[in-house]
Amino acid sequence: MSNYHTTPDGNGSWQVKKEGAKRASGRFDTQKEAMDYGKELAKQAKGEHFIHGRDGRIRERDSYGNDPFPPRG
Repeated sequence: MSNYHTTPDGNGSWQVKKEGAKRASGRFDTQKEAMDYGKELAKQAKGEHFIHGRDGRIRERDSYGNDPFPPRG
């Protein structure tokens, strides 16, 4: 299980990074493109996808694996 973060790269673009990695898995012109890519990687890894705003703070998070708080059905 791996977690991925969509973050601004400091140059006006967006990047997707695997948690703990030094290099980005991908770089994108728009946040939407980066979010779509990060979502797919997190789904494949059955991990979580953290979406950061321009200020660097986490503004959204999605879980695609073992959710510790699944919705009640």
